[in-house]
Amino acid sequence: MDCGQSDTNILKTIVHAGTKVVPFRDGTKVKFHYQTRKCDESRTLIDDSRTQQKPMELVLGKKFKLEVWESIVQQMALHEVARFRCDRSLVMQYPFVSKTIRDAQKPREERKHCCGMTVQNEGIGYKDLDELFTNPQDLEFTIEILSIESPEEYEKESWQLCDTEKRTLVEKLRQQGNAAYKANNLAAALESYSYATGIIEQLMLKEKPNEPEWNELAQMKVPLLLNYSQCKLAEKDFYAVIEHCTEVLKYDPNCVKAWYRRGRAQAGAWNFDRAKADYERAAELDPHLQPAVRKELAKLQEQQRLRDLEDKLKYQKLF
Repeated sequence: MDCGQSDTNILKTIVHAGTKVVPFRDGTKVKFHYQTRKCDESRTLIDDSRTQQKPMELVLGKKFKLEVWESIVQQMALHEVARFRCDRSLVMQYPFVSKTIRDAQKPREERKHCCGMTVQNEGIGYKDLDELFTNPQDLEFTIEILSIESPEEYEKESWQLCDTEKRTLVEKLRQQGNAAYKANNLAAALESYSYATGIIEQLMLKEKPNEPEWNELAQMKVPLLLNYSQCKLAEKDFYAVIEHCTEVLKYDPNCVKAWYRRGRAQAGAWNFDRAKADYERAAELDPHLQPAVRKELAKLQEQQRLRDLEDKLKYQKLF
């Protein structure tokens, strides 16, 4: 059954009627499976979302790179299956969208950035997509609508939130992380702190470094970095602790917790001189820490003595 469309560049054929007509508006999330085929005699298959890890999710009104997908899903009902033949002028971006989706299935280290210069010199990185990019043609999409959710029916991802909503989410994630840490669920705590830190970093990119708004965000980031480093200290991931505490000290050079935790991490990593310096700076900033620092320095001295003795024995065995 062919259905006439106002856009003559799109021809729709219903394969299976839908069960419910749902109104669409900006922010609506549509989840669907798709097949992409060439419009040649053999209807050559290019992509099939069912062979990938999950269906496609599209949030309307977010300027998705392949605009025609936003147009065609809004012509469909819930659970409908339909084929859309789209003119080549509407699918010029498809090779890049397909590359992004395919690359997402690969380990991060295998993904390859694809700028205009790379495409010109090396291609997109997939033979069939290179051919499609070089020789644009009409494409046929078979779409099956799995779900349609209005903006109120699902939890938004961070990129969909306004800045105020992002700040609220950061605080929620911090509290979730704290609760997970108290329950000794370090993995969940790390995930919450890491997610919250990433949101703040997005917000900081919009601001000019060292301006009031940027400094305010940096101070929101400090407790998250400290909490993250505390989890990593419990896991004995000393180099991660050093890295995150060092970042804290860029924002707040007088942060006692950062000096003290970095000192513990330096000791764990056998960086004795650096550990001593960090402990002494923590005690200098907070005299109440002096008894604890004296104990840690005594431990350091014993660690150093044992390390020297071990090295001496190894040296003797050589001769």
